[in-house]
This record gives sequence, structure tokens and C-alpha cells, in this order.
Amino acid sequence: MTEDVAQRERPLEHMLVEMGLITHEQLNKAIDLAGESDELTTKDALVALDFVSEEQILDAISDRFGLDRLDLGDLGEIAPEIVSQISPTVADTYKVVPVAEDSGELVLAMGDPFNVNTLDDLRFLLDRPIRGALVEPEHFNSIFDRYYAGEVESVESLLGEIEEEKGADTAVTMDSAETVDLESIEEMAGAAPVRRLLNLVLLQAIKDRASDIHFEPFEDEFKIRYRIDGVLYEMVPPPKHLALAITSRIKVMSNLDIAERRMPQDGRIELNVSGRPVDLRIAVLPTMFGESVVMRVLDRAAVSLDLERLGLRPDDLQEVREHFYKPHGIVLVTGPTGCGKTTTLYSALVELNKISDKIITTEDPVEYDLPGIMQVQIRSEIGVTFAACLRSILRQDPDKILVGEIRDLETAEMAVQASLTGHIVMTTLHTNDAPTAITRIVDMGLEPFLVTATFEVVVAQRLVRTICPRCKDEYSPSDEELMEIGLTRSDIEDKTFYFGKGCNFCNNTGYKGRTGIYEIMSINDEMRDLVMQRSSTAALRRAAIQNGMRTLRESGLLAIYDGITTIEEVVKQTIID
Repeated sequence: MTEDVAQRERPLEHMLVEMGLITHEQLNKAIDLAGESDELTTKDALVALDFVSEEQILDAISDRFGLDRLDLGDLGEIAPEIVSQISPTVADTYKVVPVAEDSGELVLAMGDPFNVNTLDDLRFLLDRPIRGALVEPEHFNSIFDRYYAGEVESVESLLGEIEEEKGADTAVTMDSAETVDLESIEEMAGAAPVRRLLNLVLLQAIKDRASDIHFEPFEDEFKIRYRIDGVLYEMVPPPKHLALAITSRIKVMSNLDIAERRMPQDGRIELNVSGRPVDLRIAVLPTMFGESVVMRVLDRAAVSLDLERLGLRPDDLQEVREHFYKPHGIVLVTGPTGCGKTTTLYSALVELNKISDKIITTEDPVEYDLPGIMQVQIRSEIGVTFAACLRSILRQDPDKILVGEIRDLETAEMAVQASLTGHIVMTTLHTNDAPTAITRIVDMGLEPFLVTATFEVVVAQRLVRTICPRCKDEYSPSDEELMEIGLTRSDIEDKTFYFGKGCNFCNNTGYKGRTGIYEIMSINDEMRDLVMQRSSTAALRRAAIQNGMRTLRESGLLAIYDGITTIEEVVKQTIID
């Protein structure tokens, strides 16, 4: 890592200490003050406590990173052709205003001087040379309001502009895609309308906390869809003739081969949006009518890696914590794809991450970088499998191990071996409920005595959408709804039910965000006896319920009674016990 990159990745507050502008004690006081307020940043707290002035901070940043200082009072009127080079969405997201062009570089006034990574991202998004200039915050706000106030950019308005500007450089149909040469593809991918549209789609998806963005070519249309809270929503579709240009632009951004359109490809894009890192995982799949592209949005700010905030009820949280803190054994989290298994385990790792313990993970893929934890990426094509990694991990002197998924007998046996040698092993499996996980493991070929010796708990989970807090309202469920959830009128005499009416905050869906519902099956002596006898899943489930296990459906009902979610969501995610 170069010195400049290392400096950029270091918090600027600590650089102020290094430069002698503030002391460690003053920084700690500012951090404490910022922690007590939802509105103050550490920088604001430093200024509020009179430890340093805004002017001194700007001078320090300017000196350290070689950025210009700009007096907007001497600037005069900014030419419209300069302002138009940064769209309202990008300007608002990154807090920048273009003020001039100098020797081919676009000069940007920066409203957030503490986020110097902004310039790197904008060079990447805009595909052109950029230079930053620092201004006083109040001066920036006035110039931003002057040129961008009331400016609202939408996909619809941008598509209207593109249609008006439609020309030969962007109008390439998929029928002729096989005959388009590499130079033409590169030209299309770099066209300004394509860049603006894709930047808007990406920034809007991150703002709406979408988990995936789908770009889908069909015979007569090209669709863009967002997955928000587990549900796909379609955007206004761009013209079909832009399909090749958009997919090529995505491949350019993710360093994929734009000339290869017959083979699947995987890549990634790293962005820094509003001061927080966002990782986009790209999967390109050839189809009959062009390449389908899906972006997985990994935004740490949109995911709370905290066991307290996953939706576990207090008694469930205490039980799960006890298992995570055991010195050895296997903790298994199970459920279908996309039900939050990785988030649950990551949250446990964040809590367990102490200086006294070494934690190693092996994942496919590594979804989030966890500071202080050794994370290994699985590469099956070169023999770096879960089982192979586990063998090496055991020679790395770990205390706790995360295995991304048990996919085969070899991985299961290695996880058991790691547990028997005194490690806590956390892993996942794809099954519909907790009891099924045990029979699935035995069916893989793992001996029952090894299961009883190592497995401590199985946690099954689902994600249900939560009712929007701003349009939440009481209602009385219909007989049909009660029948779906297995309730009668007498069961709900003292219960209150809620739903979301729909508002701008939740995009008129009635839901905002998701929470987990859980089924926690601790393996006690009675359960171990049943496993040794190779008992059926039904027998394991009966015993677990008798020992106090709350099923997924029961957890869902409690979430309904607490006003967290709706009957519709619980019925969709669970089955009758």
C-alpha cells in the first residue's frame, strides 16, 4: 500500500493529532461528545469544543493531500456547460459542485472535505480527470443551493433526454450485437448518456437500500429491477437499444472482458458513497437475448452486525449467546438462500472479536470485511475448498472458526474434527427448519455419534418485512387471513393487528426493512439419544417442542402480536407446524 493510499484510509481526525493540531485527549473528548449525539460528527465536535477551527482543518487537509483552496466569492458565474457535467444525483450524493475546467481536469468544490475518497470514486464513475478544491462549508451550501436546489433527476427524466439525443453512437440493437466490433462497444460504454443512466441507477439503488440490481434483456425490452426487503420492484425500462451499452459499461467498471459475450463472468466494483464503503458483486450470464447482469449490493451501513438488532427475542438471544461463547462445539444456522444466515454469524463474530481470541473464516464469497478477523476466500476451481481450507486453518492456531457452508461429507467431517480438537465452529446449511438439519447431516454420511458429540444448537431463521412506522395503522384481520395463519376469532380476542397503509417513506409498500424470526433447537441429552437411534425428523421436532423450542410459525405469530410484521409476511415465510 502506498503512503498516499494509507493516508487516505486513515481517519482524518487522527491525522490532525499527527500534525499537532489537537491532542489525543481532545480527540477522545470529541469522540465521546459525538457519541452522545445523532447529529454531531467527530469533526463537528472538535470545532464545537473549540479545539480546532474549520479553517485549520481545511488548511491541514489541503496541505496533506495537495488540494486547492477555493474562495467562492472570487468565482463569479459558473458556466452551464460546466454545471451540467455533474448530475444532480451525483452532486447531492457526493456533495460536490463543478466550478471550472483546467487543462482537461474538472475542478470540483467539495462540501465534505473529510471524505477525500470522493475524488477517486468520481474519477471512476465519470471516467475523466478530476481535481478537488476545498471551500468553507457555508460557502459550499450556498453555491450548491444556487445551482442544484430543486433539481430532481429521475430515471424517467433521464430516459426522456436520452430519447431526444438518440443517435448512432447509442442506438445499437441486440440483433446486431454479434457483429459489433470492440471499438464500437467501448465507445458505447463510455457514452455520456449511458454513464449518467447507470450512475443514477446505482446511486438510487444504494439510497433505497436495495440488496440486488437486475439488468435483464428480453426479446422486445430491457428491464431493470431492484430487490428491496426481499421483493423485486421494476423500474422504468430503458430503451432496448441501450442494453448492450449498459451491460458493456458495467463490465468496464468491474474490469471484465467486454469482448466476451458467450461465457458467464464474475467481477466486483468498489465505491465510497456518502463516506461509507459499498461493494458491488457482479454476475454476468449469457442468455438468448443478450447478457443478464445481477449486482449484489453489499453496504455495511445498510446491515446492522449486532446480535441485539437481529430480531431475536430476549430469551432466544440469551440462549444463542450461551452457545456462541462455549469453548468448543458446532453452532449451525440453517435456512434458504437470502434468509440472513451470514448476517447472524457475522454479528456473532463481531461480538466475539476480542484481542484474546483468533478468529478465522472460510467463505464463498467473503461478503463483508471484518477488521481483526482472518477471512479466507474459497476458490474451488483451484482446489481451495471448505474442507481443504479447514485443514490449513487448524494449523493456524485459531480459537473460533466460521465455515461458510457445509456442502458435503468431507466438510462436515472437518468441521467435526475442528470442534473435537477444542474449537467453536460456526457454519450454515440449507434446510427448511432446525430438526431437518440434523437428519440432513446424518444423511450426508456423518456418523450419529459424531453429531451428538459436537453439535450444540441449530438455529433456523427467516426474514419477514417489518411494517412501516410512518403509516402503521390498526386493523381487524378477515376470516380468510385468520384461517391462513391457523387462528380463530377466540384466539385473538385481546390481540391488536397492524398493517402499513403505504406512504412516500416506504414507497407505498407498507413495509420498511426486515427482521428475523427464529427457531432455536438446543441439543440436549434427550435429543442426542434420538440422534443415536437415527430417529425421524418428526420425532426430533416433537422432542424439541416438548423441551421448549419455539417454532418459526410461533415466532412469526409473536412478531405479529408485537405489531412488527403482518399475517401475510408470516404465512409467506413459514409453514403450519
